[in-house]
Amino acid sequence: MQLQLPRNRQLDLSRTKLMAILNVTPDSFSDGGKFIGQQAALAQVQQMIAYGADIIDIGGESTRPGAEDVSLDDELNRVIPVIQAIRQFYPDLPISIDTSKAVVMAEAIRAGADIINDVRALQEAGALDVAVTTQVPVCLMHMQGQPRSMQHQPNYQLVVSEVLTFLRQRAEICIAAGVKQQQIIFDPGFGFGKSLSHNYELLAAMSDFVETGYPVLAGMSRKSMIGQLLNRDVAERLAGSIACATIAVMKGAQIIRVHDIKETADAIKIAQATKFGVNA
Repeated sequence: MQLQLPRNRQLDLSRTKLMAILNVTPDSFSDGGKFIGQQAALAQVQQMIAYGADIIDIGGESTRPGAEDVSLDDELNRVIPVIQAIRQFYPDLPISIDTSKAVVMAEAIRAGADIINDVRALQEAGALDVAVTTQVPVCLMHMQGQPRSMQHQPNYQLVVSEVLTFLRQRAEICIAAGVKQQQIIFDPGFGFGKSLSHNYELLAAMSDFVETGYPVLAGMSRKSMIGQLLNRDVAERLAGSIACATIAVMKGAQIIRVHDIKETADAIKIAQATKFGVNA
């Protein structure tokens, strides 16, 4: 399974890839304010690569529960210089832009980003047009509600089937508009309009998402689904994050999105050696 990246590059998903989170925001739930500015971001990227990151996912707007909206100009000013700087020093490193704004998507790709990672599944004005025009890989995520209110009593009859139905429908719409099927990634949206039990139902059913034939991204790192179950603050969720990542890999997820790169990279290597053999 290959994703086609700009400039005739490919991302091989025959083995799970590690997507490292780089939030250039002041208010993200886990690392807000730590990596604002080019120098801080570049230093973090260097460390991420050393620890085993395959993709860098850059976000300029927090989507944590209760998050405030960020203006277009603010988001552009946060992410574009960082993408340009990373691309200058790491010409072949896959870069993902975590945004729902069409203008940010387009400018980020122009600056050197390779993948669109959209929590709103290309439903905002102009977003689908950018995906069609650029033909970069796109990650479609499921979210019930909006970040500011999504955790206020999320409700499903059958959460797994409803999330699968949404993602399949969005994929069909994207393909009809001109996005290539082989460029689409699914993300069940852990923590985005999901209760504690919903999140673990989705994790248990990860193989159902993999069986759709679309690559699957799993992002559970440090989230409340871990904190609530274990009664742990954000800084104490490493073991839970690794457990979730390992389960997702064993069930077939092709991309794992995390904060703790070094530790998760070790876990992924062990999980893949178990699945495919040490010398595979």
